[in-house]
Amino acid sequence: MSTWRTRLADDGGSAVIEFSWLAILLMVPLVYLVLCLARLQAGSYAVTQAARESARAFVTAEDDESARARSHTAADIAFADQGFGGQGQLGLSCTASPCLSPGASVTTRAAVAVPLPLAPAFLADVVPLEIPVSATQVAPVPEYEAR
Repeated sequence: MSTWRTRLADDGGSAVIEFSWLAILLMVPLVYLVLCLARLQAGSYAVTQAARESARAFVTAEDDESARARSHTAADIAFADQGFGGQGQLGLSCTASPCLSPGASVTTRAAVAVPLPLAPAFLADVVPLEIPVSATQVAPVPEYEAR
């Protein structure tokens, strides 16, 4: 009978079990935080690249019609590159009419809603499950370029 009591009272090996449980309890939230931050950073890269490249594509076009098409295509490529294909939005505004008037400037604003990874849908009533991210770029139309 005393050998059973000795075995039950022995703490040998319990430190490994305690460490394993603590590691799991601490690592799961940390891994989720890293996943969220990585997805948010991808959204930031997507909107920054979309705004910059769409403005460049716009001001290097020959006319306003092709400029808008080129601008939206460049933004779509930038969004798709970071995994936000079909989710991004692009807004364009010009300081002159027509937009490609020499000396004018074109402003592009790209936006995307970054969804939180692995978040269950039933939380949408309590917590926002998307983080809006946006970027703005202003590009001047060259004054001395022949079109």
